[in-house]
Amino acid sequence: MNRLLSTLATGLLAIAVALTGLAAPAAAQGTVKIGFVAPLSGPWARQGYLKKLGAEMAIEEINASGGIKALGGAKMELVVVDAGDSTEKAKNAAQRLLSMDPTLVGAMGAWLSSFTLAITEVTERADLPWLTLSYSDAITDRGYRYVFQTSPTAATQSRTTIPAVVALSEAATGSRPKTAGILQDNTASPVSYTKPIREGGLKEMGLDLVYDEIYTPPLSDATPLIQRLRAARPGFLILASTAVTDNKLIIEKLNEFRLGRGALPIVANGAHMGVPEMLKLLGPEQLEGLMFIVANWGVKGQEDLIERFKKRTGEPWLSQDSATDYGQTWILKEALERAGKADRVAVAEEIRKMDLTSGAAASAFAGGVKFLPNGRRDRAVVLIVQWQNGAPVTVYPPEVAVAKPIWPKFR
Repeated sequence: MNRLLSTLATGLLAIAVALTGLAAPAAAQGTVKIGFVAPLSGPWARQGYLKKLGAEMAIEEINASGGIKALGGAKMELVVVDAGDSTEKAKNAAQRLLSMDPTLVGAMGAWLSSFTLAITEVTERADLPWLTLSYSDAITDRGYRYVFQTSPTAATQSRTTIPAVVALSEAATGSRPKTAGILQDNTASPVSYTKPIREGGLKEMGLDLVYDEIYTPPLSDATPLIQRLRAARPGFLILASTAVTDNKLIIEKLNEFRLGRGALPIVANGAHMGVPEMLKLLGPEQLEGLMFIVANWGVKGQEDLIERFKKRTGEPWLSQDSATDYGQTWILKEALERAGKADRVAVAEEIRKMDLTSGAAASAFAGGVKFLPNGRRDRAVVLIVQWQNGAPVTVYPPEVAVAKPIWPKFR
């Protein structure tokens, strides 16, 4: 009898264990960790900080609303590593991230495209899903399966830039420019961005390139560059410079040579042109009328998100860096809910299948969230933001703009 009872008890225990295993996906999982690598020191530290603010805000909201429900309310945690100020440091940061916690289910960040290219060589080998706002086309040209680019690529942005700039000029002045200039640094994103402009983008719009300068950051003196620009006097200038300090020098020198303050239409590339530090460094008068191309910014329909961000962080507006990493965190949350398990390969598969037009993740990106087979976001919208009255506001395309564009007039 005792032997019979013992056998029965063992069988019941085995059934209980089996049932517990079947229920595991819905059971509490504790903490789910996602990685974050961005420059938090050096010349791009401000952009990394803004990215971190966006990711932290998303995690705070996710955890406050019940965490990952498919994992029994598991909380999300951000594992942060500083990418530093060089490609080598960024790659080492990715290696540290993976060694710090092998349970990571996804990661995001980098900002500078050259950093992202190096980091994703490491994360791809680990099958770790990596979400990035970096612009370089090369990021998703390599056939990687675990890299997801939420921004329109640099080439896409450049193809959009020239027709948009010409349209803005015609709408504001009734005429179109005949010449253009390019001033850029030699990092990965500006190289990708300006390549299509030089190789046909200007010619297709009937524009001649009369000024073309490339420099290695950081700049110590912008005088020779601006002297040559003044001599060339293009109809507008494409400015593709990645560091706030370089842009400060360039804009100050433009004003010194009477090419700033709306004297020369300037279209820059990148969200760093709209960080609050630019206003502190240069003042509203020097920035007035300056336009810049971005992949993400505060747009019509994001009013509630913008106000929540400003209240939580004390920042004066929602920039690309914060908005994108806020949305990327929600993308990982949505993928975890759909996967039903904290598994990086399963999370990547769910990201590939996404087609979001509503919800927190979609609200952070104009055009929603859907990825093409190569990892680029489908329907990604290119935005033009302009400094007006001391604030950078979205002016293009019209359907998401919050203000009308102003075309600087020659003096």
